[in-house]
Amino acid sequence: MRRGAAIVTALNLAASALLAAAGAKADPAALEPVAFSQIAGWEKDDHSAAFSVWMKSCGMIDAAAPALRPGVPAGEALASVCARGMALDPADERAAKRFFETSFQAFRIGRGMLTGYYEPESFGSLVQTKRFTTPLLGRPADLVSMMLGETLPGIPPNIQAARRKGQGFEPYPTRSEIEDGVLGELARPLVFLDWIDAFFVHIQGSSRVKLPDGRMIRLAYDGRNGRPFTGIGRLLVEKGEMTKEVATMAQIRAWLARNPEEGRALMRRNESYIFFKIDEVLRPEDGPRGAQDVALTPGRSLAVDRALWPYGLPMWIDGRFPDGARFRRLMIAQDTGSAIKGIARGDYFAGTGDAAGAVAGGMRQQTDFVVLLPRPEPLR
Repeated sequence: MRRGAAIVTALNLAASALLAAAGAKADPAALEPVAFSQIAGWEKDDHSAAFSVWMKSCGMIDAAAPALRPGVPAGEALASVCARGMALDPADERAAKRFFETSFQAFRIGRGMLTGYYEPESFGSLVQTKRFTTPLLGRPADLVSMMLGETLPGIPPNIQAARRKGQGFEPYPTRSEIEDGVLGELARPLVFLDWIDAFFVHIQGSSRVKLPDGRMIRLAYDGRNGRPFTGIGRLLVEKGEMTKEVATMAQIRAWLARNPEEGRALMRRNESYIFFKIDEVLRPEDGPRGAQDVALTPGRSLAVDRALWPYGLPMWIDGRFPDGARFRRLMIAQDTGSAIKGIARGDYFAGTGDAAGAVAGGMRQQTDFVVLLPRPEPLR
């Protein structure tokens, strides 16, 4: 074996060991070790802020019961690093920075796609009205959610939810079938929204809804029908209605408002359907609950491919906002999404409300990703 090939093999073995210890399923050949001193912007980040968000994730990591957590379970190394972090003062910037540098090994993943998402604030009603016509449904009693990698008899591998049929299972109904009333009495409307708002709440996975009497309720994700997600922006680009460069959320909403009949038909081509619950635990100042079951933090929480990365992994993002302003910061994998697939793929949580929506809706760019994998033992 030549020396260059031997070095590559050694690096792959080292990456494989760290990936396995973290519980990650990514391809080690895609990772390139990098020193923290070589990460542009690392020295200037607020490591204390990142550490505080990371500790929220650590509170949900339990190596003794990994099957109870959604997605890829965290490995022993990540649980161990979390335990060591408990002794740290989260307000100590220097200590937080050194902790990340000694407890993790950084690897460049390469360039990939970064998009944005947010928590909408919508107007709605607890009863159907002329304005608020479209229900957001609670989780049906017959929905059988499947763990990552789990299969059930009679269910195709690309469908991740089912319902019982006799002694077996069948795929859960599609969006169009649910909208046409196939669930019957199992359909439990939690709140009614404008039809466009309701569709985008499905995409974002959560919302704050203001009722006519001034009360605010918070809707959190509570399962999906497991069907493949189809982005309406992609469909509009394929139809020639707009280009990929201008297919922002604002442009899509405007097109739907101008073309309601055709818009509703396009929406039904997205088979994925989300169910919700009313979250009475989170405070108004908290972010929405992500897939890891922690309150998301604007600018620090990242949605990743849950088939490849466990929740709680820190990731360095080097990207730009829609206005061109650059941001370089450490973010934490705390959420996932139907469209988030691939090793270098992320969804940036921008916050709550219209301003956050403007940022999230305009984010679609090639971005540099670096993952921090936990070391079994810290550097001295």
